[in-house]
Amino acid sequence: MILQNSEAMISIDMPAGPSEVLVIADRNSNPVHVASDLLSQAEHGPDSQVVLVVSGDGVDLKAIEEEISKQCQSLPRGEIALKALSHSYTVLARDMFEAISFSNLYAPEHLIINVKDAEKWESFIENAGSVFLGQWTPESVGDYASGTNHVLPTYGYARMYGGVSLDSFLKYMTVQSLTEEGLTKLGPYVAAMAEVEGLEAHKRAVTLRLQDIEARQVSGMR
Repeated sequence: MILQNSEAMISIDMPAGPSEVLVIADRNSNPVHVASDLLSQAEHGPDSQVVLVVSGDGVDLKAIEEEISKQCQSLPRGEIALKALSHSYTVLARDMFEAISFSNLYAPEHLIINVKDAEKWESFIENAGSVFLGQWTPESVGDYASGTNHVLPTYGYARMYGGVSLDSFLKYMTVQSLTEEGLTKLGPYVAAMAEVEGLEAHKRAVTLRLQDIEARQVSGMR
């Protein structure tokens, strides 16, 4: 039966909750920049969460805290940001390996790596909705100008989802076609796995074909 004018429904939904940012900073990070990045997410709403991960020694945490307080006082949404900051936290990491390891576990919506030579750590990042490398790359550019999509996974779902892209609007199907030789080579493995799962009909759909192939081969040899 052929269906005319059928419509394909494409799922583009994902778990997207309160805004998040995780900022990794080291001794080279500018406290003013770090504070502004943390506040740029805190001002979204009282349920937003911001996380500062300090890599190594020499980071002036007091300067960052003072800058957060100073900037927050002049923000129109300062009260909202303060509520978000009340349930946010700072993590102390021994080095960048430990900092990124924590970030991969947390899987933030936005990950800002504001450290010296940030680009060299890109290959170690496994889980993040969108990554911002270097001291001159605030998360704000991702929201408005750099071309990345602003619909990103939150609440740890970056471990299994990516941000919305053109691929999110596409539907895929797979097609396979085996020759006799292909089934002869692949079939025994498929039959063995089907047997392990106790799916006899799956197994026979392969083994009956293999029997036909073998029978023709024997007949051809006579």
